[in-house]
Amino acid sequence: MAPRSIEDIKARADEFADAFENYDPKPGDADAPLPPVMAVKLAAWRRDSAERELAEAVRTAREQRLSWREVGEAIGTSGEAARQRYASA
Repeated sequence: MAPRSIEDIKARADEFADAFENYDPKPGDADAPLPPVMAVKLAAWRRDSAERELAEAVRTAREQRLSWREVGEAIGTSGEAARQRYASA
C-alpha cells in the first residue's frame, strides 16, 4: 500500500467529519455497543484528523523557522524523513 499524500488524508478526514456531523442519533444509541466496523471507521477518522493536525503544526513550525531536524526530533523521526513527508504541506 503506497503512502497517502497529505491531500488524500485531508479529503478522507473531511469525508469522515461530514459523516459524523450529519449523524442523527436515535434513542438508545448512546448506550449501544459500537459496531466493529464503526470502531474501525472512528479510529481511521481520528488518525486522519491527527495527521491533518500534525501537518498543520509542522507547517506552522516551519513558518517560525524551526529546522527540519528540530521538526523531525519533535515527531520522533529524522529531519530528512520529516522534510520528505511534510515539505509539500
